[in-house]
Amino acid sequence: MPASVSSSDIDDEGFIVDIDAIQAHGIGATDISKLNNNGYYTIASVHSATRRTLLKIKGFSEIKVDKVKEVIQKCQPAAHGFITAQELGQQRRRVVKISTGSKQFDSMLGGGFQSMSISEASLWRILMRQNPTLTYDLPKDMDGAEGKVAYVDTEGTFRPERIQQIAERFGVDPDQALDNISYARAQNGEHQAELLEKLSEFFATNEYRLLIIDSIMACFRVDYTGRGELNERQQNLNKYLARLTRIAEEFNVCVLMVSLTALRQISVINRTSQTNQVQSDPGTSALFAGADGRKPVGGHVLAHASTIRVLLRKGLGEERVAKIQQSPGGYCPGREATYIITKGGISDPEKA
Repeated sequence: MPASVSSSDIDDEGFIVDIDAIQAHGIGATDISKLNNNGYYTIASVHSATRRTLLKIKGFSEIKVDKVKEVIQKCQPAAHGFITAQELGQQRRRVVKISTGSKQFDSMLGGGFQSMSISEASLWRILMRQNPTLTYDLPKDMDGAEGKVAYVDTEGTFRPERIQQIAERFGVDPDQALDNISYARAQNGEHQAELLEKLSEFFATNEYRLLIIDSIMACFRVDYTGRGELNERQQNLNKYLARLTRIAEEFNVCVLMVSLTALRQISVINRTSQTNQVQSDPGTSALFAGADGRKPVGGHVLAHASTIRVLLRKGLGEERVAKIQQSPGGYCPGREATYIITKGGISDPEKA
C-alpha cells in the first residue's frame, strides 16, 4: 500500500490564509466581520465566491465587492491564474490518505480515502462509518491523518460506543478519540447546509482531515417530495456538492458521504468523500446500475460528481468483495479487494 506523505516533507505555509489578511490591504474590520458572519473565513473562500453572491451581503456594494476581489488577488495571486502541471503536482503532495482498516481495500483505492477529494459510497453503513471515523486520528505511519473529524448526522444513527470499540483495536484512548470528533445532528436540508458553513470556521484552523456526512440524501428526500419538487431538490443538491468540493480542496480534507442502506455501490469522487443511498432501477442495465439493478439515490447530479465507482457484493462466508467499475484516466481500473467486518471495524480476511 502506498505510504502517506509526511507533513514534515510538505511546505504548508500559506496553504490556508485567514481572511484577516485582507485588513493589511485596506479592507476594514467591519467588512471582514460581515464576511465571517456569512461563512467566509479564508482568502480561498472569498476567491471562490461569485460577485453576485458577495453582493447579497448586507452593506456590500458593487464597488466594495470589486475592491475585496482585487485585494484577494493580491493576497493569493497564484489562485487567479494558470500554473504548471509540475506546480499542481507539488500542491497535491499535501494529499493525506486515510486507511479503511483493510490493506486490500486501501490498495484498491490507491492508498485509502484521500483528502482534497469527494468519495460517494452506497453500501453498508457499518463499513463506511467505522474505520475512517477513527483512523483519521492515527499517526501517518499507521495510515492515519493525524487530525480531527467532523461528523454531520442526518438520521441520528451515530453511536459513540462504536468508536470506542474500534479505538481499542488500534490502541487509541477511546475518550481522546471521541474528543476529536465534532458532531452535529442535521434536522433538515437547510440546517444541513448551515452546518456546512459553520464547518468552514472549524476547518480554517487546519486541524481537521475528515468530514463525514451520514447520509447525503436523507434530508433532501424528506424536504422535497414528488416529481414536482425534483428539479428544485437537484438544484440545491448540486449547490451543496459544489460547496463540498470547494471545502475539500480549500482545507485539504477528505469528505466521506455515508450511506444509510445496506446496499452495494460506492463511488469515490475526486474531490470529497461521500456515502449515498441506493434504489432499485429495473430499467437500468447492470453496467451502470450494478449487478443487482440498484443505483445511488440522487440522480445524475451525484453520478456526474463521481470519478471512481466501486461495486460491493457478498463473498464467501463472512467475506465481502469490492470491485472498481470506473476510475479517472484508468487510475485503478478493475481492481478488487476482499475484506471482512469485525467488532473492531473493517479488516483483511484472516489467511488460512
